[in-house]
Amino acid sequence: MGVIVKWTGLSVSGHYKKMANATENSEDDRVKFLVVAADCDEARLAAFFSGRRAKRSGARVTLLHVLEPPEFGHWASVEETMRAEAREHAEEILHEFAAEVKAQSGEDPEEIIVEGRVVDELKSLIERDHKIAILFLGASTHADGPGPLVSALAQKPAYLGARPIPVVVVPGAATRDELRRLAG
Repeated sequence: MGVIVKWTGLSVSGHYKKMANATENSEDDRVKFLVVAADCDEARLAAFFSGRRAKRSGARVTLLHVLEPPEFGHWASVEETMRAEAREHAEEILHEFAAEVKAQSGEDPEEIIVEGRVVDELKSLIERDHKIAILFLGASTHADGPGPLVSALAQKPAYLGARPIPVVVVPGAATRDELRRLAG
């Protein structure tokens, strides 16, 4: 079983803390491939490709899902209900992505859920976890562009922070057969 994300409440910075369960091997010094697990087809392709590349190169995959915080101010009960529903949906997405990564790599990925802005949380995780070596993103096929995260990183790579890492952009129009061939 992969890393289990446990909710310990909001930290000082407003993010959920994660605690790994006892099955995480802290001595595992393999590099990690980071995938932003968003509920879209192009992110699913990025997870597929990262799993295949991880198997080929001996890396691990880390899945990150970021919950955008609801903004309801004084409607605390509505906010808590929305947070619970968003967390449940995030867990469903991560389980789906984890199954795909395991099918391709043979290993359970690390799963992380945090609350905040995607760019901020991505930057924070990359800066904290020095085993993360490559970021895999899926590019949308929509006419309005490849997606907000891919666009932001293309325009301003500093979004990744002080520790820049390579970014693999998986085209949303790619087929799984094409990605299998590329993964080796």
